[in-house]
Amino acid sequence: MASGPGAEGVLEAVRRAFVGGDGAPAATGIRPLCPAEARAVLGDRTAVAVTDPAVLAELLPGAEVTRAVAVADGEHGTVVYTTECVGDLPALVAAAVEAATADLTATVRRLRGEAVVLDALHSIGRELTAQLDIDRIVQDATDAATEATGAGFGAFFYNLVNDLGESYTLYTISGVPREKFTRFPMPRNTSVFAPTFDGTATVRSPDITKDARFGKNAPYHGMPAGHLPVCSYLAVSALSPTTGEVLGGFFFGHPEPDRFTARHEYLAEGIAAYTAIALDNARLYERERTLATELSRSMLPVAPPTPGLTVLTRYLPAVTGSKVGGDWFDVIRLPSGGTAFVIGDVVGHGVTAATVMGQVRTAIRCYARLELPPSEVLRHVSDLTAGLFGESFVTCFYAVHQPADGTLTFANAGHLPAILIRPGEPPEQIGEALAQPLGVGSVFPQRSTGFPPGADLVLYTDGLVESLTRDLTLGIEWLLAGIPGLLAAADLETAWDKLVQELTRGRHDDDVAVIHVRHRGEDAP
Repeated sequence: MASGPGAEGVLEAVRRAFVGGDGAPAATGIRPLCPAEARAVLGDRTAVAVTDPAVLAELLPGAEVTRAVAVADGEHGTVVYTTECVGDLPALVAAAVEAATADLTATVRRLRGEAVVLDALHSIGRELTAQLDIDRIVQDATDAATEATGAGFGAFFYNLVNDLGESYTLYTISGVPREKFTRFPMPRNTSVFAPTFDGTATVRSPDITKDARFGKNAPYHGMPAGHLPVCSYLAVSALSPTTGEVLGGFFFGHPEPDRFTARHEYLAEGIAAYTAIALDNARLYERERTLATELSRSMLPVAPPTPGLTVLTRYLPAVTGSKVGGDWFDVIRLPSGGTAFVIGDVVGHGVTAATVMGQVRTAIRCYARLELPPSEVLRHVSDLTAGLFGESFVTCFYAVHQPADGTLTFANAGHLPAILIRPGEPPEQIGEALAQPLGVGSVFPQRSTGFPPGADLVLYTDGLVESLTRDLTLGIEWLLAGIPGLLAAADLETAWDKLVQELTRGRHDDDVAVIHVRHRGEDAP
């Protein structure tokens, strides 16, 4: 019963019912009940006479109560009591209040139940639509719907139709082991299954074996031998909200008849709708991610043979998140005999980042072939790209090795420092914080250092050392700690694969690009 003036009126009526044998009003007291006490005393009732001495002693310790009536008041309640001698009228009033408010109580109970259902459905929907992993979306949805409907088991079949229109793919099972279905063929476009795979109707039957559509198709004329027993049957379609395409169907069974209600049907349809939204989102994300990955890969070069140098490169697109598409590397043989090493990262992700990356890479290649110094290459590219890509900007480390004098000349546009390891010396970071990124900076100071035989140079992007669970500084420290192991390895490629796995734990949420240059020296001109 809702709180307010109406509730006060009910309480006043109950208080007036406490009268003595002479008809005079008895003195009464009132004690509010907390929600837990109200649930314990009242349950689903609106008013009740409290007669159990133990309950009275617990609610009103120290008082010798002779009569008490508990009345609901929203989530709380109120006890009206007296210590005087009164008749049975309070109990009669309690019964009258309960009878008079029975319809209201039933309505409130029903609305509360519906609110719980809606809250549960929305909670499931939020969890499903926040995911991008298709496998997890479908399994979580099947589990949630099987539990919500009270089904003996649930399954989801993708609507992959062959030329005959009768090929569906079992994707998830919930409630029973998947092995229970391995011996059975896929459902066919029969009268029972067609409405679900066509998306024309939800099918709910108290006993599918007695349905007029059941058992009409050879060779089984019903369920195959050994199939789990199914009487109650419920099947709903998952329809794409963007295309109207039937993505698949959820199927629920129970061995007992008449187990699925209209509420179960509503829940199953709601979960199927959220699943379709989540699948649409995941498929769109996967298409863009695949396009960005392929675009990025198509623009990455194969490092050319370089006299006196061993060059190892790695590019790994993000395996989680959506940051694929912006990292790149390049190895450019120059007309003078030198070699330029380039690594960079476009701020952003997806197809746009991959496209920007391709344009910047091409511009750097053109200016590099003109034998411009590193500072001039970056300046020209920055001028070219300023304002061209909106809010995006690009970090880039550009280094040139000249074998004639053994120097390494470099400039850095906002990128992470490179790592230089000379024989017998600890790893050294070079080019740190020399200038702003391309498209932002205008001056790019350059530095030169020796790069003798036996030295190594490592350039990398932040996906190698930074993650959602680890900051950049710690990641760089771990990379520097792993360098000695790389240098001592007999197989550099295997050692790098192992180090990348260790640093990223196999779940890098950004692209990873690496160039490792080893100066062999024996065949240098």
